[in-house]
Amino acid sequence: MSGDASTVHTDGIPPDALSKVQEYLEPFHLSVEKLREVSARLRKDLVRGLGKHSHHKAPVKMLPTFVRATPDGTEKGDFLALDLGGTNFRVLHVRVVEEEQKVLKMDSQICAIPKEMMLGPGVQLFDHIAACLNDFLVSQNLKGQTLPLGFTFSFPCEQKEIDKSILIRWTKGFNCSGVEGEDVVKLLKEAIHRRGDYDIGSVAMVNDTVGTMMSCGYRDQSCEIGMIIGTGTNACYMEEIKNVRRVEGEDGRMCINTEWGGFGDDGCLKDIRTEFDVVVDETSINPGIHNFEKMISGMYLGEIVRLLLVRLTENKLLFEGRTSEALLTPDAFETKFMSEIEERDGGLENTQNILTELGLKWDSVDSRIVRLVCNAVSSRSARLCGAALATLANRIRVNRRLDHLKTTVGVDGTVYKKHPNFSEELRATVRLLAPDCDITFLVSEDGSGKGAAMVTAVAQRLAHQTQQQSTNVLVS
Repeated sequence: MSGDASTVHTDGIPPDALSKVQEYLEPFHLSVEKLREVSARLRKDLVRGLGKHSHHKAPVKMLPTFVRATPDGTEKGDFLALDLGGTNFRVLHVRVVEEEQKVLKMDSQICAIPKEMMLGPGVQLFDHIAACLNDFLVSQNLKGQTLPLGFTFSFPCEQKEIDKSILIRWTKGFNCSGVEGEDVVKLLKEAIHRRGDYDIGSVAMVNDTVGTMMSCGYRDQSCEIGMIIGTGTNACYMEEIKNVRRVEGEDGRMCINTEWGGFGDDGCLKDIRTEFDVVVDETSINPGIHNFEKMISGMYLGEIVRLLLVRLTENKLLFEGRTSEALLTPDAFETKFMSEIEERDGGLENTQNILTELGLKWDSVDSRIVRLVCNAVSSRSARLCGAALATLANRIRVNRRLDHLKTTVGVDGTVYKKHPNFSEELRATVRLLAPDCDITFLVSEDGSGKGAAMVTAVAQRLAHQTQQQSTNVLVS
C-alpha cells in the first residue's frame, strides 16, 4: 500500500528530479507499522479521556453526549431542528415516517446573524433566534403545536444532560456577553417564554458529529460511529456506559464525542509531524491546539501543500526557482485545488490552470511534481484518519468481546465527499488496521438538521419507554 500512492503520478518526472522531490515527501509516507503505532497511542488516549480523574488533562476529551441509544426504527412524528454554528443559522421542520423508515426534511429556513449581534449581549442573540423560529412556525402552519426540538450548537460545550449544555467558550467570531458558563437550552427557552406566543417541547442538544451518526442510524441501525472530515475533523461512537467514569450507571451505552482533533496536543505525534506541520501550527490562530486536526483536515491541507511548493521552488526543483506573489501568500493554495489536481481524468489540465491562476510559469514536469506533492499530503491525511477510525472500531469490538464486528460509520465533510482518492485510501487503511471489523460507510444527509431531529426522536422514545416501565411497576 505504501508504494501505491507515491507511484501514481511519477511518470514524466526525470529520475534525478524525482529523487530530490521524494526527499521532501518522504516524511509524509507513513508505513503500516507507524500507522499501527499511531492507532495504539490513540487507544491509550481514549482510555485517559474516559477516566474520572485523568480526563482533565487528556488531549482527547471523550465528552459524554447523553445520547443513550441509536434509532431502532420505531421513531416517528414531527420535530424541529435548530442549527447554529456560524454566521447563519437554520431552522428545520423534520418528519420521521416509521412506515417508510425515512427522515424527511419538510422545509427549512436560513436566518442571518448580523455581525454586531455576534458581539452583543447574549439575550439579544437568543431573542433573534426565538423570533426567527416564530416566523418559521407561522410559515409552516405549525403555530399552536408544541414540537420537540433538536439543537445543534457547534461551539465548545460541557454537556450535563441531553437537555443541558454549558457553553465553555465562544469561537468562530462570536463573543456574546452573558452566555459563557451558562446553559444554552435555558437561554433559548427563556427567550421563547419572553415572547409568550408559542412554546417548544423537549429539547435535545446535539453535537454535529453525533448528528452525523444519527442521521444515518435510521437507514442503517448498525450505524454506531459518526465521523466528520471537512474543514475540521471529529468522531463519535457508542461506548459501554460502565467505561464512562464521569456518568453514573453500569448498564447500556452512551455516545461519546471524542473530540479527536486534539490528539497529539501532548506531543505524542511529534515523531510524525513534519517541519511544514510545525509552521502551519505556529501560524494558526490556536498554536499547540488540535494538532491531529491540523495534519488531516480541509482547513489546513492546502496550506501544507503551499509551504512544500514554496520550499521546492526555493530549492530550484519547481518553476525554475521563481515563485509568485500568490504562492507566497498564506492560504492562497486552497484545499479544493488538491481535489481538482488529483482528479483521475483531467487532473493535469486542472493543475496547469491552477498554476497559471497563481501566477506561476510552469512546464509539464512542474505540473506533475505539484500533483505528486498534493497526493503525498492528501494520502497521509486519509491514512491518519483511517488509523484513528480503526482505533474506534477495534475498541467497540473488544468492548463487546466479539471476534468479528460488523458496523456502519456515518460520514460527512467535504474532504471525504469531494476528494477523488480520499475515501478509498481511508477504507484501505481501516481494513489493514482493523481486519476483524467489517465496516460499511454511509454518507450522512444533513447531520445537523435531520440528525438533530433523530437524536430528539430517540430521546423521546427512551423517555416514553421509561414512563411505561414505571407505570407498569405501579400497576403491578
